[in-house]
This record gives sequence, C-alpha cells and structure tokens, in this order.
Amino acid sequence: MPLVSGVDVINESTSRGLVAGAFNTTNLETTMGIVEAIERVGVPTFIQVAPTNVALSGFDYIYDMVSRRLASSPIPVALHLDHGKDIKVVEDALAARFTSVMIDTSEHPYEENKAISAHARTLCAPTIALEAELGSIGGKEDEIGPDHADTTDPGQVADFVDAVGCDMLAISVGNVHGYSPNARIDFELLSAVRDASRVPLVVHGGSGLPAEQLGRLIEFNVVKVNVASDLRNAMIRTFGEAFVANPNEVSLIRVSKDAVASIADVVERRIRMLNPSVA
Repeated sequence: MPLVSGVDVINESTSRGLVAGAFNTTNLETTMGIVEAIERVGVPTFIQVAPTNVALSGFDYIYDMVSRRLASSPIPVALHLDHGKDIKVVEDALAARFTSVMIDTSEHPYEENKAISAHARTLCAPTIALEAELGSIGGKEDEIGPDHADTTDPGQVADFVDAVGCDMLAISVGNVHGYSPNARIDFELLSAVRDASRVPLVVHGGSGLPAEQLGRLIEFNVVKVNVASDLRNAMIRTFGEAFVANPNEVSLIRVSKDAVASIADVVERRIRMLNPSVA
C-alpha cells in the first residue's frame, strides 16, 4: 500500500496493543531488509532516516526508494524524519513527502525547545505526525552526540506537550543512542512520564536495550522504539565477513542479498522483542 500517515501508524499500534519499531534506513539494502521483516510479522512500522544519513541521496531519493518498495506491501508504514535538528530540515522532509517528522531541539533551553517545536507543528498538516523531544538522550548516533544528556522532567511534560501539540514525545529515561549494551530503562521515571503525558511516548536507542526491557515498554504507553545501530552493524558485518572469507570477492549482488537477509533477521527479532504477544 502507499505510505500512510504517522498518525495512522500510531492509532493502529495503540488500538492493537503494539509497539511500532522505527528502523533507520540509509540505502537500498537496508530498506529491503526492513520491509522483508515487516511483511513477515505484519505489524505497523516507521521507516526513518536521520539528516546525517541523506548526505549521498537527499530526502527525495529516500522517499522514492521506500514508497516504491512499499507499493506492493500490505503493511501500513510511515516514512519518518529522525532527529530533525532545525526547522529547515523539517521543511525539507515535508517537501519530500515524508508522512511523519521529528523536531529535536532538546539541547536548547526548555522555553526555546518548546517554541521551536511548536513552530514545527504549524508546518505539519493534521495527517503528519510530529514527534518532539523533552530531555536530551545521551550517546552517539553517526558519531554525533549531545553536548549533555538530561533525563526527562515529568513536571515539564504536560506543559510541553500542550504547548507543542505533538503526537509523540521522545524521552530520556536511561535509554542511550547507539549500541550501548549497559543502557537500562529507569521504569520508575518512565512511569512518572507516562502519567504526565497525554500523548504516546518514544524510546530511542533500542539497539542497546535488553529484550526483557523492550518487552515491557507497551505497559508504559510507548508507541515507537527506534533501532538503527543493529541494522547498520548487520550490513557492515556481512560485507566484512565476505571480504575476510574471500579478499577477491567480486559478486556485489550476492553479498548485497546476504546483507538484506541479515538486516531482515535483525529487524524481525527486534519487532518480536517489542511485541512478545505477536505470534
């Protein structure tokens, strides 16, 4: 089916008691692997890209690639901008027909973050889902990390969500960007944030969290969990292993197909970790 609104993915996920994975793509192999896994499991999903990962392609190419692959798929999927750090990037993604966007000015002072995020809302049609971030998530993604990491203050949540009008709220509750195997969710803090928020929550840094924690997130009104590092590592590892096995390897298509299969396996495992009830 054609790409759907991020609002539709949120609504279907919450109505079915599911957590939507949000899987970062960069290229054709990653996209094909993500969609293959989605079709195996049959759950609504976000495919997303960060501005740092459109350096070769631009947003239009990502849209064309993802929408073309999904045209023959029965699964509802939204195309999401991950970590739009300024209004210009949000405008670029919307111009490329993305159906969901994130404005992330969480490193700014609270009032400035609130004002910029609210401005992003005015750029989005009602069918475009807006994710904003409160509290700065630590770690690095694409070798870029915040100057500081702050956990989300539950006392600011209601005011922020009401002022911004966001559809999802990205939070910092012990989750860490990148592959951080020692990251752990503070469920007491997550519970307080959930109780303060009238919109579903988003957890970034899904690659580093253990399965038993991922499987509990549905209890806390989490609707979206981001996974990027696992997918990228699967692709790089596949090509690296192929070279080690045969430094004279020249069958790019064979290795590319192996990478698609590896990425699909990673995505399927993460979806099932997030949704233990899915058969």
